[in-house]
Amino acid sequence: MHYIITEKGTTARKIASILSNGKAKKKKVGNIDAHEFDGKVVVGLSGHVFRLDFPTAYNNWSKINPFKLIDAKIVAVALKKGIVKAVAQIARDADRVTIATDYDREGELIGVESLRLIKKINPDVKIDRMRYSAITEKDIKESFAARSEVDYNLAASAEARQIIDLIWGASLTRFISLSANRVGDDFFSVGRVQSPTLALLVEKEKEIAKFVPRKFWELHAKLKTEKGEVFDVTHEKHKFWERDEVEAIKSRIESAKSGIVRDVKRKLRVDKPPAPFDTTGFIRAASSIGYTPRRAMNIAQSLYLEGLISYHRTDNTTYPDTLDLKALVKMFYEHEEFGEHAEQILKKKKLKPTAGKKKTTDHPPIHPVAKTSKEKLDKDMWKIYELVVRRFLATLSDAAKWEDTDVKIEVGSEPLEAKGKELKEQGFLAVYPYQKKEELILPKLKEGDKVIVEDLEISDKETKPPNRISQAGLIKKMEDLGLGTKSTRHEIIGKLYDRAYVQDNPAKPTEKAFALIDSLEKYAAVITKPEMTKTLEQEMDGISEGKRKKNEVADDSRKMLSAVFKEMMENREEIGKSLKEALKSDKIVGTCPECGADLFWATSKRRKRFVGCSGFPTCNFSLPLPTSGRLIVTKDKCDIHPSLFKLKIIKKGKGKGRGKTWDFGCPYCNFLQWKNQNKEQANSE
Repeated sequence: MHYIITEKGTTARKIASILSNGKAKKKKVGNIDAHEFDGKVVVGLSGHVFRLDFPTAYNNWSKINPFKLIDAKIVAVALKKGIVKAVAQIARDADRVTIATDYDREGELIGVESLRLIKKINPDVKIDRMRYSAITEKDIKESFAARSEVDYNLAASAEARQIIDLIWGASLTRFISLSANRVGDDFFSVGRVQSPTLALLVEKEKEIAKFVPRKFWELHAKLKTEKGEVFDVTHEKHKFWERDEVEAIKSRIESAKSGIVRDVKRKLRVDKPPAPFDTTGFIRAASSIGYTPRRAMNIAQSLYLEGLISYHRTDNTTYPDTLDLKALVKMFYEHEEFGEHAEQILKKKKLKPTAGKKKTTDHPPIHPVAKTSKEKLDKDMWKIYELVVRRFLATLSDAAKWEDTDVKIEVGSEPLEAKGKELKEQGFLAVYPYQKKEELILPKLKEGDKVIVEDLEISDKETKPPNRISQAGLIKKMEDLGLGTKSTRHEIIGKLYDRAYVQDNPAKPTEKAFALIDSLEKYAAVITKPEMTKTLEQEMDGISEGKRKKNEVADDSRKMLSAVFKEMMENREEIGKSLKEALKSDKIVGTCPECGADLFWATSKRRKRFVGCSGFPTCNFSLPLPTSGRLIVTKDKCDIHPSLFKLKIIKKGKGKGRGKTWDFGCPYCNFLQWKNQNKEQANSE
């Protein structure tokens, strides 16, 4: 029997339907749904078959020295026993196995995990690999006809990452958490990629905190032409640091009452269409329409599995020559939303797409592979699908053309200026509305024209602190610094939120984040810098290219980590003290409404969370709190109880709701509401 192994059940069903021309029959392999036709069976796994971990003897944090984890044995643990049994059944029944998982590092490793088990039972089984970038009839049939060898080097690079991340994450997390007496739900999570990423946000927040605003003034005027057209101008100096100076200039302009146009310059500006979407570009564009990186990638995954867009994990910004761009545009020729734009593109004699700086051979840039309508998708899936389609069409569209106007005016010997911009040819902007196309139309002025001062005002302003880094901006920064990969960056950012290190978007670090990064920078700075992580990423690339061995790279990382531990263990007491001191404010909920002492949240011996008064036992004021989820004290105060901060709770666990934030609000308001509800219920009974 010829078995085809895919990464997910939905992929298995679609591939089976395509290869069998809809004739595949459903069956079971163990307890897994499979699809049989013409001597072939397509089976879908549930992602990874195994995960790497330490033996169970290492599970007790308090009894095992974290340093011992660096050289501890690593074992493969079955994630789902039913999947393992099914793969074993395949091994006994198969004469050929085709791996058809996603073609990237993780997908290759998932395939190799199943192959190891299969070859252990059936060493003579024939093995090959399907590689595809979209789940369409054309792509799947072509990839099945042109099957190739499994890329064991690519899988080894993914496994090396798992080994390195496990060793670094587990050993450092335990060391830091135990040093600060933070275990259970309150543990400190430390990671090879996570920690330098968090350090970027903490560094930015410190810049903002240090910023001292400086006052300045601007001079704005409304001028009127002899034809009665009114337009806005500003003084050429823009910022005045002294109020007296701008007041004197205002007086001179008011006295003059009118002025002369001294110079008018007009020039054509060409606004080129955007490059095709790689993963980072897609995430940034999705962010601009309100989607977090994690949410955008999850929706893209669904669209890919539905066979609507190409594979969404790619570094490529150049369409390959083999991609039939004309056929893809033709799909939308009579489409309700995109038909008009497709028609315009097809009028061209030759399609010439834009191209970015990156060109890879694994997957093309993200693009649509099938058409659908708004009615067939939910709101979020449609918005992301529409974004991908419009970006694709934009890359094949003409440039937009603007006329920029720069006008110089003199009033009372003072230089004023006006800048205008007028869209002359929409080009790609007609199909890609996500890019701003605001016009500023000026009157048709010419040198020597007289203008009259209609209005004049001074604006009081202040210099602003640096902006916080948005999630999409952080993805780009991580890419530039070599932190993580296209497949992992959005997950790393998601973990920072899940672990209560950051909140809001743009990302704002919590006190817990400051405490951790400050201690690491003082006693183990290498963990917070991108250079170490970038070096390891390059070494893992070397594995996929066949230049390095998995065990060599893992051993290199162990040596790096041992050097880090040596410094940390010498300063363990200082690290613990630093973290404990810094974290006191992390638990302060406000001031007690009864005695004025600090209120803090804590967990009782029975694992019940509550808000208590630091004046205990003199003051017994307390409030109940939900028992589960990560708790964050925000900087927002309650309108009714201004001495208390509002709380947020991040849902734990797995599944759809994982990582979702609950705005719990004021704990006192919640308690009073609960009390009133109980009273009303008692009265009704």
